[in-house]
Amino acid sequence: MKIIKLLLSLILVIGVFYALNTKIGSAPPMGKFLNPTTGIWQNDSETNIDGTIQIDGLLEDVTVHYDEQLIPHIFAQNDTDLYRAQGFVTAQHRLWQMEFQTYAAAGRISEIIGEGALDYDRQQRRIGMGYGAEQALEKMKASPESFKLVEAYRDGINSYINQLTDADLPVEYKLLNYKPELWTTKKTALLLQYMTKMLAGHDSDLEYTNALRLFGKAKFDLLFPDFFDINDPVIPKDTDWSYIDTKMTETPKSELPLDSIAETMEKPNPDNGSNNWAVSGKRSASGHPILANDPHLGLNLPSIWFVMQLSTPNQNVMGATLPGALGVISGFNNTISWGVTNATRDVLDWYKIEFKDTSRSAYKYDDQWKASTLRVEEIKVRDSETVLDSVIYTHHGPVSYDHTFKGDNERAGYAMKWIGHLGGNSQLTFLELNKAKNYNDYTKALKHFIAPAQNFVFASTQGDIALWVQGLFPNKWKGQGKFLMDGSKSYNDWQSFIPMEFNAHTKNPERGFVSSANQHPVDENYPFYVFNDGYETYRNRVINDFLGSKNNITVEDFKSLHNNNYNLKAAELLPFIFETMDVSTLTSEEKEIYAQIQAWDFNNTIEALGPSIWDMWWTKLYDLTWDEFDVENVALEAPFTYQTIYLLKNDSENEFMDVVSTPERETAKDLFLTTFKATAQELLEWESKHGDYNWQAYKATYAGHLLQGLPAFSRFNLPIGGGRSIVNATSENHGPSWRMIVEMSSPPVALGIYPGGQSGNPGSRYYDNFIDDWAAGNYHQLLFLQNYKSNENIIATQTLTK
Repeated sequence: MKIIKLLLSLILVIGVFYALNTKIGSAPPMGKFLNPTTGIWQNDSETNIDGTIQIDGLLEDVTVHYDEQLIPHIFAQNDTDLYRAQGFVTAQHRLWQMEFQTYAAAGRISEIIGEGALDYDRQQRRIGMGYGAEQALEKMKASPESFKLVEAYRDGINSYINQLTDADLPVEYKLLNYKPELWTTKKTALLLQYMTKMLAGHDSDLEYTNALRLFGKAKFDLLFPDFFDINDPVIPKDTDWSYIDTKMTETPKSELPLDSIAETMEKPNPDNGSNNWAVSGKRSASGHPILANDPHLGLNLPSIWFVMQLSTPNQNVMGATLPGALGVISGFNNTISWGVTNATRDVLDWYKIEFKDTSRSAYKYDDQWKASTLRVEEIKVRDSETVLDSVIYTHHGPVSYDHTFKGDNERAGYAMKWIGHLGGNSQLTFLELNKAKNYNDYTKALKHFIAPAQNFVFASTQGDIALWVQGLFPNKWKGQGKFLMDGSKSYNDWQSFIPMEFNAHTKNPERGFVSSANQHPVDENYPFYVFNDGYETYRNRVINDFLGSKNNITVEDFKSLHNNNYNLKAAELLPFIFETMDVSTLTSEEKEIYAQIQAWDFNNTIEALGPSIWDMWWTKLYDLTWDEFDVENVALEAPFTYQTIYLLKNDSENEFMDVVSTPERETAKDLFLTTFKATAQELLEWESKHGDYNWQAYKATYAGHLLQGLPAFSRFNLPIGGGRSIVNATSENHGPSWRMIVEMSSPPVALGIYPGGQSGNPGSRYYDNFIDDWAAGNYHQLLFLQNYKSNENIIATQTLTK
């Protein structure tokens, strides 16, 4: 049916396909596209999931059971066959998605869609995505036993690709008129690098440099404090850090280069984050620990996750996998469970580079000239000439900004120091977690994990719960990395790294639970500098209040918390507005809208009007408060949400409350009224065009196909509440990409759901069949088979043979 919908709307699609929100070239040759034997018609059918398939390189036969949700349960006799089979089965269902994401990571989209993607590809090359993947690949190779598994995974994917006919190609290849390449181990490294950029590639150093120059240090520190007045950190406040015997790096006497920076590169979505938590058996009704995880990422189709069970005589693991990478990323085995949230640590800094001359072959460093290196990026462009982009590398990293890219000085540029360039073997962490049997195995597995920094939650059948903030963190001096630094001074370099054993962590805390929601990892007593990059301050408090107030916690309680719609941000500001705002000048229509938000209970449910009024009002209020940050040709980021509300309530006559464009001197009270009136007017206009502005209609959540010009392959107007800074963190096109709850009985019992389906084929009934349950807050019980002979709820079995 979706194929038919696509054909009906094809005239609208031709010439305006979009990838990464970028217009791409022409439609495929129509004769080839509509060919009845090899064209799009062949994609309106299900993938074959039974029978026998021969795969080169297998040592023994592999059994693949499929359950009613199209979840594959792979049973192999050894690790090599297991990961070869994982690669093959993943490719069967998600080949186009996994390959397209590696093209995006490597800056190769222009090869598929033409010159419209050239700027995107240049940015990917100039921030060293390929370089970082190459460093990671070398680290993988340094562990020969695990690298053999990466090669087996590669070979499994290629076994599938080599069996493909033109008719079998996923529909996106036909639409874009190209074919898949053979998979390489570098593609797995690129996929992991893509996730590193998504979760550890955000920074505001250059924007903050502009703010420091414009407003001065005192105002900057007020607007962007290292700690908010409220801090409910990941690691409990009462943690004793006295065992740490490594000191924080001393602050050098240095001056900052306060350049004026007009434009910065596109950043990852700042909402990329997650929730996770676990309660001990003492706090649960069953006496078993219970663990939950829900990563917050873009709502895409095909979905970012692919659920699998992976079993050998030495391991039995199930959960969410990342197509293109080995093992389970968020899941459980017979004895432990784990999940991840983004730790959002500052591991990306910028250095101003001064070149000796326009050849840029040397740059100033400690009063000498240090040789640079040149990496020529060859960007192939469909239907056009290849573009060569020369990127200079320093010991800091690539000079991403120069006179050819968002700069104008031939003898200067900004170099990027990023943890993603150092190389790491995060793949090995997940391979070892999949086999881990206890807390010690869990901590050993984490040692390999460099980036992106994650809060790894843990629970076991032995009764332990724990949480580690894990990654490789530079031991920075206080304030290092907030602003652009002078790259010619060695004392501005990263001097050392925090030893892993001193990374913030907790095991079996007295309060009986652990949790993280992208908030500040520690309190002020932690002896290393942790830069506040706008840590979450609302979801974490709702979660901790919920868990701290209950005993005899059940799986049903966890479901309720996952789907909690309470808007703490609104609840902390609106009562103050109601007390202080002058409503005497409101019109009758405005009074009606005001009454609607006054009656709101602060829950972002789909039928409520309050969330829509609040969302529009808050956006206008925030923007007007920080109109000083709207400066032409100057890149700036406005202050954090929490600090904005703090100032509105506690410093309402601060000079930043004044509206730049008016002669009057406004206060917060004036801003409330001005922005409410503008909100009421816009809501009435919205209502006249669209009807009722209930939260479902106004928010209009959707899961969009990775090619954004394919509405027939997307799902729109999903009936789900929540919003930004809410535990149910579902916004327009972003939110809980995987919800998992695991009760650590023997064997564990688990629930899971995500906004999509197991198949990557839009013509399959399994393409988006999870979405309605996900939106409704429902879950599917994960069928955790204990041996390959089990056939309960199995709909098909496929044998992979040598």
